[in-house]
Amino acid sequence: MGAKMKTIQDLTRQVDRWWRVYFTEAPRSRQPVRNKLCSKKSKVPGTGKENKKQTRSKKKAHPGAVLVLAVVSLTSTIGYRLYNAPKLSSETIAPETISAPYTAEIPDRQATEAKRQRERTGAIPVLMIDEVVNKQVYQKVEEILDQGNELRRQAGEFPFVGPELLSFDTQQHLRQAQEWEWRMVLQGVNKAPTEEESQESATLSPEAVAANNSQAATDEKISRTEQDQAIFELRSIEQSEKSEKLKALLDQIAQVRQGYAQALNEIKALQVKDRATIYDVKLLEMSDATWDQTVKGIQESTRRMMAQGIPRGLSDNLLRKAIALHVSGSVPESTAALAMKLLPRVLKANLIEDAEKTRLQAEHAALSVETVVISVLEGEVIVEAGDRITRPEFVAIDYFGLSQRQVNWKGLLGFGMLVSGAIGVFWVMERKFHPGMRQRDQLLVLLLTLTAPLLVVLNLNAASLPVIGLLMGSFYGSALGVTVVGLLSFVLPIGMEIISLSDWLASVAGGILGGLMAGRMRSREEFALLGVAVGLTQGVVYLTVTLIISAAASVVWPPLLVAAGIRSLGGLACSIIALGLSPYLEHVFDLVTPVRLAELANPNRPLLQRLASEAPGTFQHTMFVATLAEAAARVLGCNVELVRAGTLYHDIGKMHDPLGFIENQMGGPNKHDEIKDPWKSVEIIKKHVSEGLVMARKYRLPKSIEGFIPEHQGTMLIAYFYYQAKQMAEIDPSIVVRESDFRYDGPISQSRETGILMLADSCEAALRSLKDATYQEALGMVNKILKARWQDNQLVDSGLKREEMPIIADIFVRVWEQFNHKRIAYPKGALNSSLSKEKNREPVCSK
Repeated sequence: MGAKMKTIQDLTRQVDRWWRVYFTEAPRSRQPVRNKLCSKKSKVPGTGKENKKQTRSKKKAHPGAVLVLAVVSLTSTIGYRLYNAPKLSSETIAPETISAPYTAEIPDRQATEAKRQRERTGAIPVLMIDEVVNKQVYQKVEEILDQGNELRRQAGEFPFVGPELLSFDTQQHLRQAQEWEWRMVLQGVNKAPTEEESQESATLSPEAVAANNSQAATDEKISRTEQDQAIFELRSIEQSEKSEKLKALLDQIAQVRQGYAQALNEIKALQVKDRATIYDVKLLEMSDATWDQTVKGIQESTRRMMAQGIPRGLSDNLLRKAIALHVSGSVPESTAALAMKLLPRVLKANLIEDAEKTRLQAEHAALSVETVVISVLEGEVIVEAGDRITRPEFVAIDYFGLSQRQVNWKGLLGFGMLVSGAIGVFWVMERKFHPGMRQRDQLLVLLLTLTAPLLVVLNLNAASLPVIGLLMGSFYGSALGVTVVGLLSFVLPIGMEIISLSDWLASVAGGILGGLMAGRMRSREEFALLGVAVGLTQGVVYLTVTLIISAAASVVWPPLLVAAGIRSLGGLACSIIALGLSPYLEHVFDLVTPVRLAELANPNRPLLQRLASEAPGTFQHTMFVATLAEAAARVLGCNVELVRAGTLYHDIGKMHDPLGFIENQMGGPNKHDEIKDPWKSVEIIKKHVSEGLVMARKYRLPKSIEGFIPEHQGTMLIAYFYYQAKQMAEIDPSIVVRESDFRYDGPISQSRETGILMLADSCEAALRSLKDATYQEALGMVNKILKARWQDNQLVDSGLKREEMPIIADIFVRVWEQFNHKRIAYPKGALNSSLSKEKNREPVCSK
């Protein structure tokens, strides 16, 4: 432990000695100075991140030419109708009486299109039968009828004997009589008959007894109660038949009574469970023939009504009237009430809209609309002097060339001022959110803006603003994307004729959403999902606005939903167009978007794969530096994606001579020890910057990424070889050592991002050399390195502040601690045990 501390102390003293030699004794011109222009903001080209930058060495191009070009081009393209504006337009007062110079049939295209649109949205829908609903209804009817069959099966057949034995009324009475009533009937049957009853029965023939039994309940001559009638009929059977048959009949009656009681209990349970049940005791009172006829009638009525179709919204009263008409004649009158209870419960609307046929019918109706024609005879007065000109009158006046079209200089001037104001608003937003925009960026914004009026002229309103919003938001951030879309959505309807308000508002909504979210996308997949969201937004807005402004009393949904779906697909197509255009625009205008930066930072890129294979030590060094720089950039609010990508490419020039750099020597001989010429060694070291720029251009890296290659070294002194040359000069006085020969060519860091990389690159080797240092020891070393860079004026143009140096140092040390975390030492016994297991393990393949 003492030896390790001594090594750390020696390293710290060495750094302190270099500090005194290089900076405290440096010429006055290299003493730290206060940069008075650090508060001025600039940005890395093609990115949306701000930084502070010295601007004395660079002059900004005068923006006047671009502004004039923008005002003239936008005014002339968007306000083209002002060049041929009618003096006498709709809703103006006619200065004189205007008559038709000749007879003509004048087509009114706008009125025709409006009429066709009304036909599309107001067409009567084509309906079709929903077989799924039919199947559900039929199944429900069968379930209810099966329930009735089961209840009647429990109650037994009725009538259970022929009418020649017992009348229908008697059988019904005996089946449903109370228990005490049944006992009285049995007593009456077992009691001996009176003399009068015996004589009366004896005088009757068998045929007369059967006729008397069948009409006993209705014969006015027989004045007996139901119980007396039942006793009488049973005694008659006893007198005319054997007593064994009467006993069998009584047993049968007892079984029927038991089944009837069970079925009656089931019905009562159903009534308790569902008070709206259609079944009651009348179900058991009807004969089997009546029940069979009822079942068939209900099934037939259901099939007829479902085949005819039941529309949605049909009132209960009308449905009941329709059911009554179908039930009449199909179901017996005695059970019609049962059918009227069952059918309203199961019948459902089964008519649905046939979207395809409705759309075809609506389109056919729209195409069949004849062109609205305004007929005018020669000499006919079109409008009287002093009258307000209506739309049809303006169409006729304009057709004859009497609308006095001319250049509307006042309108053109006012529109030019409006365009200038919109450009001013954009300029303010640019200065606030994207300062230092290049002329090529301004030209790209102008070109994207000019596509909007072109698409409107081509009647592609739904695609005009979403494409612009997606591209602007992706290239320059959400603020500028929403600003451009918002300004265009206000200016375009003033300068151009927007036929469809629904399409335009849908386009505005899609464009604003695209501009707002595109800058946050980090992959092409996210961009594609954003296109889906833009499409859905356009479809919903179009649908909503159309419903609000529709003049039709009832809206036909299928054609309207199809139209909304087409707008949604248009929004999706916008994202596809933006995705297809963005790589070309990025290369032509040298732009870096978050998506492109993420792609450049992919280790599978060809240039990074070459670096990993040809200079593996440099690649590992790059990965650790990238981790340090990315952590600092995130805390300081810089462009993290740009720092990550730029750091990965900052040392690609070392591939020109990998062994010239110690991290690639892998413990082998040092090439510079063999050269023994500090000037040649410095040329090799410095060449990794120039060669890196050559590779960057060859692989078409963005300028913002290319800037990391020279700026991460700035004009720093290559100290090792400089002092080697000084030592040689001490031995040989003829050797002249110029410090400028041992400094990089620069430029120094011009942005916060490249400044962070310079500091991370300077601290990486020192942090790697520390193994068992404490946090405070590592922080002290990093602070000295950062102070050296600040004293050497390497950060004067970067925009980094002096008070940010301690923050950066703390971040670097904490990241180093994460990489240099402690591990538990394995006991020797565990290591020996694992080694013995490895030796005794059988090989996987014996061949």
